[in-house]
Amino acid sequence: MDKLKMHSPNLTEDNIARIREMFPGCVTEARGEDGNMKLAVDFDQLRQELSDAIVEGPQERYHLNWPG
Repeated sequence: MDKLKMHSPNLTEDNIARIREMFPGCVTEARGEDGNMKLAVDFDQLRQELSDAIVEGPQERYHLNWPG
């Protein structure tokens, strides 16, 4: 009988790795709470990579949401 893994996968690290593949200039290293270096996303740089027009704060925007 196979034993079950009793821990959750670290989805954050997987997502950062995917972002690093597509936008290598947007991932940097940062010191974590435990003092070790880890990968982190530079969201300001990522936003610049994704769009030349950024909508922030009280600016008007349109979107549709469906439950589920």
